Amino acid sequence: MDVYESVILEWLAQHYWPFVRVSSMLLTMAVFSGQGIPARIKVFFALGITIALAPALPPIDAPFDTVSLSGMLVTIQQIIIGVALGFLSLLAVNTFALAGQVLGMQIGLGFAAMVDPNSGQQVPVVAQFYLMLATLIFLALDGHLLMIRMVAASFEAIPVGQIGLDADAFFYIANWAVWMFSAALGFAISAMVSILLINLSFGVMTRASPQLNIFAVGFPITMISGLLILWLTVGNFIVHFENQWQRAISGMCFILGGSC
Repeated sequence: MDVYESVILEWLAQHYWPFVRVSSMLLTMAVFSGQGIPARIKVFFALGITIALAPALPPIDAPFDTVSLSGMLVTIQQIIIGVALGFLSLLAVNTFALAGQVLGMQIGLGFAAMVDPNSGQQVPVVAQFYLMLATLIFLALDGHLLMIRMVAASFEAIPVGQIGLDADAFFYIANWAVWMFSAALGFAISAMVSILLINLSFGVMTRASPQLNIFAVGFPITMISGLLILWLTVGNFIVHFENQWQRAISGMCFILGGSC
């Protein structure tokens, strides 16, 4: 059987460019971009997704020439598209880590920190707790499967070539941080107001009775009240996560030109 060079190059182009886009998405995707997952596992996972998606993808017209200027430009475009898709999912999950950091400082647990397995940085335990909940809900809602569908749809919306995301897509990704901070504030505002009222009441008591030491009496009561408030407000977690995840899906659809 004769194997021609053109057939080999066509097969490589059909698998190499999707592999670059899929692996770039996994580098920034929620859950799978964490440092706790070995790089070898990520590579094999990206390779498995690419082999499964390649037969269903449209034919790729870009020639397989990675060392040329045009080939490197195509590679850069695939990296940007994959990173943009994964980055929105990461922002959606980290919204609740941001809310946890704010609440941890409010209730006095900001000093209690632990290592985040995703970033490797020290974060408050409240933020780590919310991040774990968001991660579990992300997997329970099949968010990882939806990301695979998104990257598969991206090849229909943005075919492999030297043309990638437009300026509106980059502006949308930068502007999506507004949704991140507003959603984190919306989730934590009730607990923040409750803790503020507790601190205000202790301030009035200390003013009326200077013998009460606010550090000896107010700090443990504020912490216990804060934990109780967190327990009362955690029931709304899934509702806020679903709203934020729907915004992330809408953002991915906007990046892909509405082709979802």
